[in-house]
Amino acid sequence: MAADRAPGLAECARALADGEVSSRVLVEEALARIEATQGTLNAFRLVRAEAALAEAEAADKELAAGVRRPLLGVPVAVKDDTDVAGEPTAFGCRGEFEPVAEDGEAVRRLRAAGAIVVGKTNTCEFGQWPFTEGPAFGETRNPWHTGHTPGGSSGGSAAAVAAGLVPAALGSDGAGSVRIPASWTHLIGIKPQRGRISTWPRAEAFQGVTVNGTLARTVEDAALLLDAASGSHARDLHRPPTLSVSDAVGREPSRLRIALSLKPPFTAFPARLRPDVRARVVALAERLTALGHDVEEADPAYGQIGLTFVPRATAGIAERVREAPHPQLLDRRTRETARVGRLLGGAPLRLARRAEAMLHRRIGALFETYDVVLAPTTAAPPPRIGALAQLNGLGTDRAMIAACPYAWPWNVLGWPGVNVPAGFVDDTLPVGAQLLGPANSEPLLVSLAAQLEADLRWHEQWPALEFDGAVREFRPPAAS
Repeated sequence: MAADRAPGLAECARALADGEVSSRVLVEEALARIEATQGTLNAFRLVRAEAALAEAEAADKELAAGVRRPLLGVPVAVKDDTDVAGEPTAFGCRGEFEPVAEDGEAVRRLRAAGAIVVGKTNTCEFGQWPFTEGPAFGETRNPWHTGHTPGGSSGGSAAAVAAGLVPAALGSDGAGSVRIPASWTHLIGIKPQRGRISTWPRAEAFQGVTVNGTLARTVEDAALLLDAASGSHARDLHRPPTLSVSDAVGREPSRLRIALSLKPPFTAFPARLRPDVRARVVALAERLTALGHDVEEADPAYGQIGLTFVPRATAGIAERVREAPHPQLLDRRTRETARVGRLLGGAPLRLARRAEAMLHRRIGALFETYDVVLAPTTAAPPPRIGALAQLNGLGTDRAMIAACPYAWPWNVLGWPGVNVPAGFVDDTLPVGAQLLGPANSEPLLVSLAAQLEADLRWHEQWPALEFDGAVREFRPPAAS
């Protein structure tokens, strides 16, 4: 196992179970990689070096005693909106935060599977934007090109996995915040069914639009982490039926009917799919056809779905602002959004939530004809560092919608989606495509993603990041 980049999650678990490597070695190597790249990538808000090493020692004792758990001794990372006992949860905000007393349910389940949380990754303030920058922690950079953002809001987790610092990481997705950074860092990003991974100690997050998800280099690893973190807390509002996603990896899907949807949902500001990104998504559609699937252009009946997203998302921000220990330190854009959320938090919010059942019926009608939707994850490649972070509220909204108009409707619906790599544009910048399905369709989406991965072998490409802090530009093969 090479120390300069993390082996895959499944590979680590197998090697630990077979006695080929110790947990302490894997954790030490992960910590060394994090330290070597923190000045360049800035992927982590905090690192649990001492605690993680102690947990690795305990895992090695269990392994020596014959104990076997799915991720026993494997180092992972979690986004800093997720509670880890003994650590603060700053969620991208400035100020001092008290350590929390208990693990969030997702972390509790990861620990029960044996995983070791080596640190908490950077996220923008309250996860609002598709970049990971802010005065609380600086700029998190894209391993494929450090002049560009890895996306957001799970940008720290994406950067950490794409650079090979850890084999996989948890993120959260409220308007594409797992899928967008996965797209822009050449990763698999699974946004599961609402409630699949608990958001406890919150019964739901951001009025139900935000879910926890996984980022990894391979479909197998993303599914393995998803299964390990999945499960409900007794007080969760959303409790989908139990299923195993990992079982679908390597299981060939039957001949599927796939709707290629290139038209962005209607938004208040214009959005245009860049031709080079369109070409990459169409090329994936052609590969799916070559693999035996039926692909044709068709769009979900989104209608005015944005009218239901805005009240829920802004009311969620208003809730977080009310709880913030240092509201005076919050970004002006955050405070503006919270004001909108307070205005919309009564009847508009209730109407928006009631509309979900109607949207399920109207948009779900597409799945009477098609099994899966294939759509761009973003309309553009990752922006340069600072391009969005320095804008005012209206400018940020315009730029965000222009770059990322495709992901958020599935958050309103609560249904699963998987980002898969679609190649590179402008020579070095990754872009992705979404596989979208109806309720509880994660196994189908994962099966299809794994079939594509076996065909295209995207996980064999790495950014040319060196662990002495120097970075060389990556040049993809001409066929990508």
